[in-house]
Amino acid sequence: MDEEEDVETIGEQLYSRIYPKHEEYAGKLTGMLLELPGSVLSKMLQDDAMLTAAVEKALRALQVAQEPSKVTCKEEDDVSASSDSLGEQLFELVDVYNTGHSQKITGMLLEQHKEAVLNLLSDPRLLEEQVNLALKTLKEQNVEETDVSDSSDADDTEKLGERLFSLVEELDPLHANDITGMLLEMEPAALRQLLSDHRMLQVAVQKAQAALDN
Repeated sequence: MDEEEDVETIGEQLYSRIYPKHEEYAGKLTGMLLELPGSVLSKMLQDDAMLTAAVEKALRALQVAQEPSKVTCKEEDDVSASSDSLGEQLFELVDVYNTGHSQKITGMLLEQHKEAVLNLLSDPRLLEEQVNLALKTLKEQNVEETDVSDSSDADDTEKLGERLFSLVEELDPLHANDITGMLLEMEPAALRQLLSDHRMLQVAVQKAQAALDN
């Protein structure tokens, strides 16, 4: 019951923020945004820029859904241009889910017929299902690749470990071994991010230090 009340409260807050700017579509836009995860909605209510961006994306999706003839009844050149536009709109909506694979997932979804893509743009619930399905497929592919190339993965991990150790040693020479060992338990993709983003690495090292202190 609490969750229903939370959704209702968030819905009311969203509606009151959207209504002054988009009176005609306020109800539909609120409904579309309410399909997003609760954590994303809470962030939106605290971040005006994020909310405005999400509302604009939903509004564009609504307009495309209401005027499909503009996409389907044009010359070939125009249709290819509109396909690019569809891809951009779809990417923006997929990106709201913060999966970390927005580009790949958008590419997978764009392999469907144009009518199916238009349906995704106008139906947030369907889009969420497709995004989750695509994400699951990507994860399974990743697991299969890992299974196939165990030896090269071991080599990769060793190389990552060496690079990581040299960076961690600069931040905490005393506990470099322990911290590197803790960080190496992360996914290889996350480790590569740490290697390319010094600030992210510092945060990860600080968390590991806190864990060691405890």
